[in-house]
Amino acid sequence: MSTPRRYQPYYCEENVYHLCHDPDLADRDPAALFIGGGAEGCLMWHQRSAPSKGEPIVWDYHVVVLMRDPWEVWDLDTTLAQPVAAASYLLRSFRPHLAIPARFTPRFRLVGKAELAATFASDRSHMRRPDGGWNEPPPPWPPVGREGLVDSLARYLDRDDPIAGERLDLPTLLARVQAR
Repeated sequence: MSTPRRYQPYYCEENVYHLCHDPDLADRDPAALFIGGGAEGCLMWHQRSAPSKGEPIVWDYHVVVLMRDPWEVWDLDTTLAQPVAAASYLLRSFRPHLAIPARFTPRFRLVGKAELAATFASDRSHMRRPDGGWNEPPPPWPPVGREGLVDSLARYLDRDDPIAGERLDLPTLLARVQAR
């Protein structure tokens, strides 16, 4: 890539927003893949923030980029390769061969970059403590979203909200990225 990637830990939705709009990736049809779980979150392996190597972390949500031709995932928080084949990423990050409790089962929302630009905004309020301070330091760039949009992150994470994109389960997403 010729342009530097924007990255701020714990602000995956903003990292992905900018990566989806990177001109170097335009021909790869980048899409944001929002990952959530039940009320208790989603188990993920191979994440930098895991308690220790080889252990999963429970994310309330996570966001990565999914690209085509070939299918690849860009997860700026993974310990796997960058990028990584999508099927490998999904199998290694979510381990569908294990008996994971349903409350930690991943759910996905796949949103193309044009729809993302038209509907997504974050004012970073989800990262504020009750006293107004930050849970984690914010990125040095302005919050994402076009002018006039209100914060929509909670809607994106609500499995039942039709705000944007396609809602998928792990077997359906795996089948798509494994298809030839």
